[in-house]
Amino acid sequence: MKVLIMSDSHGLTHEISMITDRHKEEVATMIHCGDSELESKDPLMKGFLAVRGNCDYDATYPDDAVEDIGGKRFFLTHGHLYNIKMTLMNLSYKSEEIGADIICFGHSHAAGSELIDGKLFINPGSIRQPRGQKEKTYAILDIGSDQLEIIYYDLEGKIVEELSRAYRID
Repeated sequence: MKVLIMSDSHGLTHEISMITDRHKEEVATMIHCGDSELESKDPLMKGFLAVRGNCDYDATYPDDAVEDIGGKRFFLTHGHLYNIKMTLMNLSYKSEEIGADIICFGHSHAAGSELIDGKLFINPGSIRQPRGQKEKTYAILDIGSDQLEIIYYDLEGKIVEELSRAYRID
């Protein structure tokens, strides 16, 4: 099962549409980790599990969400309420409380993934203003029976090899 994950699009519309159209046939779920700066009723957000970022003014977005997808428990948040620019510890504690396997967040605009104590932390980066690399990125997580593979893409749909990884799971 595949899950598309993006964050920090900051008002972009054409790019969200392009990414959605490119992958809609291959993914079962789409996640936006906040700072879309679009109304939750915007047609571009249809089909997304989305949370509220610090630049989102639509209060109908939840601050956090917990979803069971592909046999895994996901914790979705933007990250600003958990001080993610300083540490992942607060997210780690929260994920422990709710029994999350996969934690998706944004806010820092820095793409990356890390397996910590059996939990996969994923930041898809930003499709508008990346930090730490030149590519504007989003990610697709492929949930397999014995591994989680996270593949990062640039806006043109090319794989960003240096960010993409596979993690073995039990």
